[in-house]
Amino acid sequence: MKLSDLLVYKNIVIQCHDNPDADAIGSGFALYSYFKSKGRKVRFIYAGKNRITKSNLVYLVQTLSIPIEYESISIGDPDLLLTCDCQYEEGNVTYFPARNVAIIDHHQVAKGKKLPELCEIRSGMGSCCTVIWDMLKKEGFQPDSDVSSALYYGLFTDTNSFSEISHPLDKDMMDEIYFDKSLLRRLNGMNITLEEAKIAGIALLGVEFHPENRYAILEAQPCDPNILGLISDFFLSVDTVDVCLVYSVLDYGIKFSVRSDTPEVRADELAAYISRGIGSGGGHLDKAGGFIQHELLTQLYKNYAEATEKERIAAVTPILREKMQNYYSNSDIIYAGKTKISSRGMKEYEKLPIKQGYVIPSEFLPLGSHILVRSLEGDMNLMVDKDTVIMIGIVGEVWPTRISVFKKSYKKLRGKYDLNLEYTPTIRVISTSETIDLAPHAHMCISTGSNHIMAKKLKKEAKVFTKWHKNEYIKGMPGDYIGYKLSDPEDIYIIGKDIFPDSYKPVTPSDPTPPVTQS
Repeated sequence: MKLSDLLVYKNIVIQCHDNPDADAIGSGFALYSYFKSKGRKVRFIYAGKNRITKSNLVYLVQTLSIPIEYESISIGDPDLLLTCDCQYEEGNVTYFPARNVAIIDHHQVAKGKKLPELCEIRSGMGSCCTVIWDMLKKEGFQPDSDVSSALYYGLFTDTNSFSEISHPLDKDMMDEIYFDKSLLRRLNGMNITLEEAKIAGIALLGVEFHPENRYAILEAQPCDPNILGLISDFFLSVDTVDVCLVYSVLDYGIKFSVRSDTPEVRADELAAYISRGIGSGGGHLDKAGGFIQHELLTQLYKNYAEATEKERIAAVTPILREKMQNYYSNSDIIYAGKTKISSRGMKEYEKLPIKQGYVIPSEFLPLGSHILVRSLEGDMNLMVDKDTVIMIGIVGEVWPTRISVFKKSYKKLRGKYDLNLEYTPTIRVISTSETIDLAPHAHMCISTGSNHIMAKKLKKEAKVFTKWHKNEYIKGMPGDYIGYKLSDPEDIYIIGKDIFPDSYKPVTPSDPTPPVTQS
C-alpha cells in the first residue's frame, strides 16, 4: 500500500492505540501532516480509559503543537479510518465502526486475523514511525522539522534509546532524519518519574540468577519500556552476570529488555529467540529488547489463555525461564581454527554459476577508510585496503573476501548490476557519516565452479565465529548448512537453507575435485 492510494478519501480519521506512546503520536502526526498538505479533511485521535499524562509526552504534544484529540464517543462517519501503530479491532485500540479501514503498523499479526485490503504492516521494523518515514520518502514528501523530530523521538523511545534497532531502514532513518537536539535532551530529562525510580529499585530486589550460564531474570511492575533498559544496564554491571533479561507485563502484552556483555550471546539474537512466534524482538550485539503479544501467547500456551490476570502475570517468569534455558542448551558454539567439525554427514559441493554482485571499495574510497556495510543481515565493520572485495549475494547478504580469492572463484561479467533486492546494501563512511548506495558501484560476476566446499545440514542451532569475524558469530538454524572450503578448512561459515539449493550442487564421483590445501 502507498499513502497516495488513500488520497481517494476526502475525510480521514487517524486513530492510534489507547494510552499512546511517542511512536504512536509521532506516526499519527506525520500522517496528519501528509494528508493535510494534500487538502484532505483529517483528524488525529486516540481513546481508552486514560488521557495522555506522562510528562515527556505532554511536553512533546504541546511543544510541537501536535493536533491529537481524545475521543471517547464517536468519530462520526469519515470516508476512511486509518489506524497507526495498532491494528483495527485489536484489544489495545478502542473500536469505532467505519465504512473503510486502513492499517499502518509494525507489530506482528495474530494468527487467523483478517486484515483489510488497505494495509501496510512491516513486523520487522523497530517503530511505526520508520514505516511511515519510508512511505513518505517514496511519495517524495519532505516532513517539516517538527514532524521529523516527532518521528525521530518515536523511533528513539520504541527501540529503547536505539538499543533494539535491527532493521536497516530503522538505522537509515536514525542516521538521515533531522531532529531538534535540544528538544530530545529536554524530553530525555523528563523520562523517569519518582514512581518509576521506585519500580526499578523493587525489580532489583527480586532478581532470579542462574549461575550455570551467568544470566539473570528480573520482573518489573508495569512501567515505561525505557525503565527496563535502565534496570538491565545497571544489573549487567554485576561481576557474575553476563546476560540480563528484564520484563514487564502490560495491559497489551509483555515488554522486555536484554543486555549481554559476552560474545557468545548476541542480545539481538536472544531477543528474537525469546519472541519468536509470539511477538517481535531485535537490537544490537549488546543491547536489545522486544514485545510479546498476549493474543499470540494465548494461542501457544493454552493454560495462559484460561488463566486469570493474576495467574497470567505469575506464569510469565516460568515461560521466559524455559526460553532462556532452551536458548543455552539448543546451540553449539564453533570457533573457526579451534573447533573441529565432525565429518559425519559431510558431502562435497560445488558453487553454482549464479550471478552475484561485487564491490571493490578502493575504487571510490581512500585506502585506510573505516566503513560500516549495512544489509538486511545487519552491520559489518571493515577497513578499506587494496585487497578488499565486498560480495553481494542473491538475497542481499554481504561478506568480505580478498581479490586473490575472488579471482580464483568468480568470473567478471559485463553489464550493470541488476539484482532486485528488498534492501540494497549501503556503505557508511565512519569519519564523515557519508552514506553510499552500493548498487551504482557494484559489478556483476558469476562463479567459475572452482569453489568447492564440504557441507552438511545442521541438526541443531549453531553459533559460528568465522575467521573473518572472530568476535561476532553467525547463527545457523536447523536445516541450514554448515560448511568449509576445501582449499581452506578453517574458513567455516553458515549457508541459509533457503539459498543453498540455488547456490551449490553436489559433486559426483566423476566430477574433478581441486587439490586440498591444508592451512
